[in-house]
Amino acid sequence: MTTIEPFAIDMPAADIDNLKSRLAQTRWPDAETPDDWSQGVPLAYAQEFCRYWAESYDWSARQALMNRFAQFKTTIEDIELHFIHHRSPSPQAKPLLITHGWPGSVVEFHKVIEPLADPAAHGGDPADAFHVICPSLPGYGFSGKPAATGWGVEKIASAWDQLMARLGYDGYFAQGGDWGAAVTTAIGIQNLGRCAGIHLNMPFAAPTAEALANPTDRDKLALEGASYYQEWDSGYSKQQSTRPQTLGYGLVDSPAGQAMWILEKFWAWTDCDGHPENALSRDELIDNIMIYWLNGAGASSARLYWESFGKAFSGGGETVAVPTGCSIFPKEIIPTPRSWAQVRYPNIVHWNELDRGGHFAAFEQPELFVDEVRNAFRKMR
Repeated sequence: MTTIEPFAIDMPAADIDNLKSRLAQTRWPDAETPDDWSQGVPLAYAQEFCRYWAESYDWSARQALMNRFAQFKTTIEDIELHFIHHRSPSPQAKPLLITHGWPGSVVEFHKVIEPLADPAAHGGDPADAFHVICPSLPGYGFSGKPAATGWGVEKIASAWDQLMARLGYDGYFAQGGDWGAAVTTAIGIQNLGRCAGIHLNMPFAAPTAEALANPTDRDKLALEGASYYQEWDSGYSKQQSTRPQTLGYGLVDSPAGQAMWILEKFWAWTDCDGHPENALSRDELIDNIMIYWLNGAGASSARLYWESFGKAFSGGGETVAVPTGCSIFPKEIIPTPRSWAQVRYPNIVHWNELDRGGHFAAFEQPELFVDEVRNAFRKMR
């Protein structure tokens, strides 16, 4: 299918009834032994969260909110891809491709799409306007699930370039964090001629030899983040990059299990001062979880780690020649220093380190994120 078909989220009522029934029948584990999150999501909060999800969360209202953006599907490389395509009213608008990661979704961008597309209506300059395109990664959200191996970041990057061409865009900018940053980096490496520049809020770069031998305070901050991640925070990635299918049985069968697998990362990776609901509302957290649950994406989303994790997140390999902007939020998993990033991204035209925000930058700090995107691409237009 080379055509582009309109799409709207319209989940059957039976699916929501099934969800509520499963939540009501959750078989809970015993409580954690310490009085904190160090063993994972505390039982009392997990039960409170799922009770709210089953009894108070209004899917019909949230579905309508998600459907306020024009959505479409098209098939590229035998995968049906879902994407938001929100056109700007400004004649000066440039196409902007934004890619999410795990455990995120296009929901992450709902608060930034309209300000990016229509700056004049949100206190900005019309010259900074974008046509915003937000695809769901293969195996994620409402996109199709790969039935064969090979869908790593390089293939996704190529598919995204084909998508932009199919939409009629001869040139575009690209942005991403997490897997979105890996895909966006791959777009820059492939440099097929249509992408005019990229922006990342999670640049991947290995420590320099100097940083390892004689680290500055800034190097130490990043090295400490990498060490903590490796020791305490990376178990999910080891499982998803080695045995995603085994993991999937539990995640696709249990909404509570799927929710806590995701929710724990919103505690760990947001600038939330110890509780994820300090960064995002409960409804927003559930919105994102619903995208995984309703589509049974526990295994299919994890397979991207099996396909690409070691290579995509190594920070080595080929360099990116296209102009690059980087915004480093303080609670990022590893707050990469510019000296490291400059090796892999030698054409950095925008670099800023912010004072608040975390891994899910557009979701947590939409105004700061929008400012960063505008400032970065203003230097590339």
